[in-house]
Amino acid sequence: MSLRFICRQRLRSVRPNHSLHAWSPRPHKLPAAQLRGLATQTNAPKIPPHALRYQQEYQARNRALLYYTTAVILFVGGASYAAVPMYRAFCSATGYNGTPMTSGRFDSDRMIPMTEAKSIKVHFNADRSSSLPWTFTPQQKYVVVKPGESSLAFYKAKNNSKEDIIGIATYNVTPAKVAPYFSKIECFCFEEQKLIAGEEVDMPLLFFIDKDCLEDEGMKDIDDVVLSYTFFRARRNARGHLEPDASHDEVQASQGFQDFPSIDPNSSKSS
Repeated sequence: MSLRFICRQRLRSVRPNHSLHAWSPRPHKLPAAQLRGLATQTNAPKIPPHALRYQQEYQARNRALLYYTTAVILFVGGASYAAVPMYRAFCSATGYNGTPMTSGRFDSDRMIPMTEAKSIKVHFNADRSSSLPWTFTPQQKYVVVKPGESSLAFYKAKNNSKEDIIGIATYNVTPAKVAPYFSKIECFCFEEQKLIAGEEVDMPLLFFIDKDCLEDEGMKDIDDVVLSYTFFRARRNARGHLEPDASHDEVQASQGFQDFPSIDPNSSKSS
């Protein structure tokens, strides 16, 4: 055997056998979405703690501003609907603009007749809307009272139609400066008055003029007072409350508010 052959056999015997190497598994491949997320997290700049705190405070202020703005809008919307009833309640409680006081709470010492004071003649007036087929009249033309003296008067109403009708009355007193002292203990104003076809009823009114009027210099020349009632056919508004079935201006005029600006609660619906 030649020397070259022997060397070649030796080299073959020391070569590594690749078939004997241990099998290694293929590396696990991550999903593309997860790889993008890792890349984004790796490349995204880190927000400093003070900047993150400022961002949170800014978001909190924006939320608070949104809450306050929403509350203001709701309050203004509710106030616009309640403006007219609140104005009427204020006038009834204070006697403003010729509206007689109807609080219903009076001290007994206020209803003591001042016999030494001059008498005041109270005239009664009755009106009705043209759309209301009723007869509405006072049963007395006037009464004479002393300050602090309570007096009972009556109105008569009759339904002349062949159907049941609900009416509602407004009221006013002139001159307007008497209103803070003209107090009604019991009356039929702003209450549902349902008359069946052909029915006739008496409507009582109990009132007195507060004796505090004697201390008012503006009342020294008052000898006559006119109490006016106006009856309207009633209707229900969007909130289910009864109200006069007439134009806003007509209702305001029946209460002596024609010279004062007011808000028509139905104007927004018609527009």
